[in-house]
Amino acid sequence: MEIDFTEVLKEVVELNASDLHLTVGTPPMVRVRGELRALDNFPVLGAQDTRDIMYGILSNDQRKRMEEDWQVDFSYSVPNFGRFRVNAYMQRAAVGGAFRLIPSEIKSIDQLGLPPVIHDIIKKPRGFVLVTGPTGSGKSTSLAAMIDEINQQRREHILTIEDPIEFLHRHKNCVVNQREIGNDAQSFALGLRAALRQDPDVILVGEMRDLETISTALTAAETGHLVFATLHTQDTAQTIDRIIDVFPPHQQQQVRVQLSVALQGIVTQQLLPTADGSSRVAACEVLVLTPAVRNLIREGKTHQIHSVLQTGGSQGMVPMDMSLAQLVRGGKISRELAESRSSTPEELRRLMGLGVKAA
Repeated sequence: MEIDFTEVLKEVVELNASDLHLTVGTPPMVRVRGELRALDNFPVLGAQDTRDIMYGILSNDQRKRMEEDWQVDFSYSVPNFGRFRVNAYMQRAAVGGAFRLIPSEIKSIDQLGLPPVIHDIIKKPRGFVLVTGPTGSGKSTSLAAMIDEINQQRREHILTIEDPIEFLHRHKNCVVNQREIGNDAQSFALGLRAALRQDPDVILVGEMRDLETISTALTAAETGHLVFATLHTQDTAQTIDRIIDVFPPHQQQQVRVQLSVALQGIVTQQLLPTADGSSRVAACEVLVLTPAVRNLIREGKTHQIHSVLQTGGSQGMVPMDMSLAQLVRGGKISRELAESRSSTPEELRRLMGLGVKAA
């Protein structure tokens, strides 16, 4: 049975699925509200099926990279229909594909339910803003909302370096140039280094993967640019340690000083299914860089940042447990889910007004 791949993608959009998986031995699988399920009206895929589908949407250059590296990242658009971030890869000598649906509409910070202090963080004229969290936690969506607000409110040059380009930004009050790794730049590090000569005011680095990229991003933030970037870390203190640990030991104290000056805010988020099962909602931890936090970073006392987070509500700080507790109190997520996603369930129960015995 020949598969009409456009019909598969159409069903992904209609189900509002976040991801589509094509792999040999199963029908097309979609992730809806965090859980995988099969598209039962399509047949089980064979090795020739997955190869035909994936090679049918690759350009000649992408096919060459697939043959050389056995994997390739790219974006794929169906006009008037949908846009996807795609990773094609080899598994057990067959071709597989993972598709992430990119919403056509860029939602605002408020529509996403992100903490209001983010409006203030992105008004900074320069510095380093990090959005972190595990894969699939909505980092790209949150960053798109931040960039779009800047696009509407400032008159500046926004430059993004992505692998691949996800959300498409139109020129509003800003000029927006988006460069894609593989097509427009050879690597994040090279693209970022060139960006410093392209008169940017705001730079978005899709992912900080290596020492050179992190070092160049930090320099860009120090030299008068507002730099946004992502990392796969689980909390704000861990994010700072991860950046510092990338550097050789003899450079780490210098990097602590650089970070303490350049950093403006860290947003760590996770995406949770709502209590009614209809959608997902973000829980966010936000670290605002106060003089006390900058001092802790400079002195290498990042383990004390959690305490500052808990007492920094007046500066707009939001600990993860506070965000989870607010979502439970608002009826958006279940208490059981919140406790399973909290690193300190006792603190979460206290914030929800429950004694430890209630657990």
